[in-house]
Amino acid sequence: MSAPRRMVLVHAHPDDETITCGGLMARAVEAGVGVTLVTCTLGEQGEVIPPSLQALEGSPDLAAHRAGELDQACAALGVTDHRLLGGRGRWHDSGMVATGEGIRAAAPADLGEGAFSRRADVDLQVAQLVEILTEVEPDVVVSYDATGGYGHPDHVRAHEIAGGAVEKLDPLGDRIGLWATAAAHDEVEAGLTALGRRAWLPLPVPPVADLPTVPDATVTVRVALGPARVRKLAALRAHATQIRVFDDGREPPAFALSNDLAQPVLAAEHFVLLRGPGGAAATLGALSA
Repeated sequence: MSAPRRMVLVHAHPDDETITCGGLMARAVEAGVGVTLVTCTLGEQGEVIPPSLQALEGSPDLAAHRAGELDQACAALGVTDHRLLGGRGRWHDSGMVATGEGIRAAAPADLGEGAFSRRADVDLQVAQLVEILTEVEPDVVVSYDATGGYGHPDHVRAHEIAGGAVEKLDPLGDRIGLWATAAAHDEVEAGLTALGRRAWLPLPVPPVADLPTVPDATVTVRVALGPARVRKLAALRAHATQIRVFDDGREPPAFALSNDLAQPVLAAEHFVLLRGPGGAAATLGALSA
């Protein structure tokens, strides 16, 4: 197996890249793979966790602060090529509403001008991503599945434009592997069970049914993080407005978002091949070798 030459990751907001792909990016950088991160918005609608920073919530200053967090996370992962889709401020966070079904979300009723998930803008967004992919010439593109992982409208749109851009550049599907991030059900469940035994953990652990997982058998590639998980934890800590990290040296470490539910930072990240050449699975899997 040979590692990919160049990889582009398309994510909706700062912190999404680290939660789902931080280990993959760190391992790719270590392997000499060219890594380009495309972030579509600066997460302007994000909730802010630390009391010392809560004045940023809903403030026009939040975007700049989260951009700084993203810079720190990229530095922790070793990623030096980072782009904002369409340039800074072109697209903003659409926001979301809870569905009441575990950790799952849906689009708000009203989307303002410039909201990333507005239907009218999808063709322009695809064109902007095509421009980046044409320059970078990746053999691997990573984003989300059709549900956006947990339903956030910006994640769904990132999936749509990643797929649209790859199809335009590789209509026969024989050059570019298009991948979706995933969470393997049984590994997540084992991690949650281990966290449930940690009496010191100050937050509740959700049932696995509340989390967006996929059957383990549907995962195409499991990328073992090894020492790269240390870099992923550092990148998670960099997103301080959005994430709390709990690590006492026992397995697994944990993180929590603004919902105050503890989730495991697993020793592997999981990916599903959506489209691409037959050897694409071996190519991405080489990063675990």
